[in-house]
Amino acid sequence: MKTKLFKNMVSLILLTLMVMPVFAFALTAQAEEGEDPLGTEFAGNLGLPGEEDSDPRNIMVDIIKVIISFLGIIAVVVILLGGFKWMTAGGNEEKVTEARNLIVAGIIGLIIIISAWVIMNWVITTMYTTIEG
Repeated sequence: MKTKLFKNMVSLILLTLMVMPVFAFALTAQAEEGEDPLGTEFAGNLGLPGEEDSDPRNIMVDIIKVIISFLGIIAVVVILLGGFKWMTAGGNEEKVTEARNLIVAGIIGLIIIISAWVIMNWVITTMYTTIEG
């Protein structure tokens, strides 16, 4: 059963990665030359480093933020999957237990991810105030 869940998660991730470039291409194809396809500074809104923000520390911070965000999304998907399994269990105690375990694992993962984000935020803030101040 775990291999089926793993295969489904990998399939969902691969599908998402395959579809994202299509939307990016559609946005850039509609834009006039020299015009930003979203009407704003896309990289700046995402918090990605631009030309003026090439400090290696800032780039690493941005990469860590993206990774933590991605892990948070995965944890929420695991919780939703557990809820779906519970609702479709049909009273089968074995399936309910499996769904409950998924939900608990997702919540524990979310707590760990949020804790990692808080610690990372504190370390980065402390690092910048120590170095610059």
